[in-house]
Amino acid sequence: MLFDSDEVSAIVVDLGSHTCKAGYAGEDAPKAVFPSVVGSIDGMEIDDADNANMNSGSTPDSKSKGKSKFYVGSQDLGYRRDHMEVLSPMKDGVVVDWDMVENIWDHALRKCLLIDPKEHPMLFAESCSNSQQQREKTAEIMFEKYQVPALFLAKNAVLTSFASGRATSLVVDCGGGSTTVAPVQDGYVLQKAVSTSPIGGDFLSDCLLKSLESKGLPIKPRYAFKRKEVRPGEFQIVDLDLPNTTESYKLYSQRVIVSDIKECVCRAPDTPYDDTSYSNIPMTPYELPDGQTIEIGADRFKIPDILFNPSLALTIPGMENSIETTSSAHGLPQMVIESISKCDVDIRRELYSSILLSGGTASMQQLKERLEKDLLEESPQAARVKVLASGNATERRFSVWIGGSILASLGSFQQMWFSKSEFEEHGASYIQRKCP
Repeated sequence: MLFDSDEVSAIVVDLGSHTCKAGYAGEDAPKAVFPSVVGSIDGMEIDDADNANMNSGSTPDSKSKGKSKFYVGSQDLGYRRDHMEVLSPMKDGVVVDWDMVENIWDHALRKCLLIDPKEHPMLFAESCSNSQQQREKTAEIMFEKYQVPALFLAKNAVLTSFASGRATSLVVDCGGGSTTVAPVQDGYVLQKAVSTSPIGGDFLSDCLLKSLESKGLPIKPRYAFKRKEVRPGEFQIVDLDLPNTTESYKLYSQRVIVSDIKECVCRAPDTPYDDTSYSNIPMTPYELPDGQTIEIGADRFKIPDILFNPSLALTIPGMENSIETTSSAHGLPQMVIESISKCDVDIRRELYSSILLSGGTASMQQLKERLEKDLLEESPQAARVKVLASGNATERRFSVWIGGSILASLGSFQQMWFSKSEFEEHGASYIQRKCP
């Protein structure tokens, strides 16, 4: 079934665990980029907000009492509201709350891109661990609720591979919620060799936040203070008391600041981190939103090194309870070697020489050099190790979306779409045949 999308351009959506990216196929960057979390206020609380006995620690499970109100997008989330919980619809890259996901898609398609989904074919990026039920559910929602003319689901790793112009490569995707290593051969993911680790950008941000707090450097969220002019050009910071702010909103607001600190000052150390060699490293200043300047020392190297040595996280005060996360996680070099060794002998060589770094966390300084150095030491002698990463941080961050944009605009791709008429004829399960 040929779906002719020449008249209208396809829409490419990549809903990651940290950010949602959406835009038109054929363009070089997504038009809409916003956090893929949702602010939620229980219906009950909207009505009872004036009831003094409402406890701000209310559970988000009490949805049955009334419909929750959702807030999506940086602007809506940037505005603090009483009792607003910040929730993620994803867990380990897989959707756990479809109501929230529909709100995110609505925001991307109708508010940001201002399109009518009925008129555009949709290409969705999906994680390598997406189950058959998840894929069928996506197809049902897209065809039944949004009435799209055609749909295609493509694996993240395949799209990253396309973005770099390769059909075979090993994709190391460091996202917000997790890190995934997936071998791609001739445009297909080798599922049996995919390895994932729960350590992603958000986990590193939490480590940095706890580490700064333990050194007496609390991160004050933007909503918690206002600047008051005392004399012309001279400001004083006034703390605001907002008792009904939820813990999850506070953490969300702190993470926004901490991930900026991480991007500005952190870099992967050249050699495995240890306290003695980094104890007298020069400090780097960073100015917080409230005007105070903090100095960051060894943490600049220690935090990124958690990607290589997850157990380092346990040495950070306040992160002791992350033992479950870190005990199951392997460092990046081990994940790469493990994944390649599960592939056929005849493609291992090619995979070692085309390791692609992608994802927001991958744009950290020196990460590519460090990974290459560690792999050279640990990989088999015959392997020629080459780690590739786009020199442009934006391209690294959006490589999945860019791959989707390239794929959906290829002439040869047009017969691949899963069309609405095929959905009506064969049902949702047909997506397994159309989108391998």
